[in-house]
Amino acid sequence: MIINFSVQNWMSFKDLATFSLVATKERQHGERVPKLKKFQTRVLPVASIYGGNASGKTNLFKALGFMKQFVVRGTSLEGAIFVEPFKLNLSCANEPSRFSLTVLTSDESIYEYSFAVNRKSVIEERLVLVSSSSEKVLFARKEGKVELHPSLEENPRLQFAFEGTRDNQLFLTNSVHQKLNEFRPIYDWFALQLELVAPDSRFESFEQFFQENHPLYSRMNLTLSQLDTGIDQLGGELVPFENIPLPEQLRQKLVEDVKEGQSVRIVAEPLNERYAVSKVNGELIAKKLVTYHRRADSDSVVKFEMSNESDGSQRVIDLLPAFLDVSSQASKKVFIIDEVDRSLHTLLTRQLVSGFLASCSEDSRSQLLFTTHDVLLMDQDLLRRDEMWVLERSLDGSSKLASFSEFKDVRYDKDIRKSYLQGRLGGIPKILLSTPLATEA
Repeated sequence: MIINFSVQNWMSFKDLATFSLVATKERQHGERVPKLKKFQTRVLPVASIYGGNASGKTNLFKALGFMKQFVVRGTSLEGAIFVEPFKLNLSCANEPSRFSLTVLTSDESIYEYSFAVNRKSVIEERLVLVSSSSEKVLFARKEGKVELHPSLEENPRLQFAFEGTRDNQLFLTNSVHQKLNEFRPIYDWFALQLELVAPDSRFESFEQFFQENHPLYSRMNLTLSQLDTGIDQLGGELVPFENIPLPEQLRQKLVEDVKEGQSVRIVAEPLNERYAVSKVNGELIAKKLVTYHRRADSDSVVKFEMSNESDGSQRVIDLLPAFLDVSSQASKKVFIIDEVDRSLHTLLTRQLVSGFLASCSEDSRSQLLFTTHDVLLMDQDLLRRDEMWVLERSLDGSSKLASFSEFKDVRYDKDIRKSYLQGRLGGIPKILLSTPLATEA
């Protein structure tokens, strides 16, 4: 679970912006807020982020995506670090971009991990293990040196791993890649628990929905039928791998990179067809996702290609695996969805969010964070004030982030939507256009 996230000098975030998921003292919907009894705190299971166009919502999403990419995949030998400092202030170009994330890992430990980078090198890096009563700095890297906690100094391999860490590489990443496990819990959190879903991307792990004996197969089909998509069930058709319309470079990469027993998801243009590609006995096997609709005049079904489905139905199919995964009682995933309402009817989006919240309890460890323009979700019968955030672009072009719980006039019984649309909470477009878009000559 994410407890806190901070970013500075990244894209539209010039000044330090902090996104906290620590619950406030308010009691509303308290029964579904997870409790970390060991740390005597509560962490919110959901957060919605509002804001006008170009307010910074996607930039916040990209900041977390950059952290995951940089930690898990790292950089090449001579590769640049793809940070984007704030461009509307000349002094920011010479300053590093800063990121800090405090998370609860799968073993119920809390880590605070932070780093500062420019395009050439890692300026600072720090990992802290937080206990109920103290903080233990596992390592602190600065100016080309690292200071290890005394309990780790006896391991010469850690110091050796740091000496082999390139300037453009994180020590955390290199130590794990060198098969050292001291910092693996936080690395695994980035690699295995953090999932980001962009507006034009599809949730990766849906190959199980091809398998009729998989528990999620029936859940997916039942939910699809209940969301008025017209789809009776999903199915997978075996197709020759060589028949999938793919660029040759991608085809060769799949041949080389897909491991035995592994499945990967690909989307083939121009029809947005979804395929699951697996390696079995050294050969690539492909299945294409298709849908089946029931005839009105009989019990038989008709097969539809994915290109025959509406944009909304395709979006539901793409997002449902994420919602089913995060709603599982055993889930410890954190899903961050940019523009969750894209191509979806507002009532459908609300149902997906409320369905997730119905699965939450004091013992839950999964989270759903999303950006949206859908004001129907801005409802205190659905979300708490501290679960609703707003981003606004300041006069200098930078993004400012605030929780609705910070506004004193936002009471628990207040119609937040009305105040928001009136501009009293910020985060709405400042529209200056007052004349017709076209005038006759």
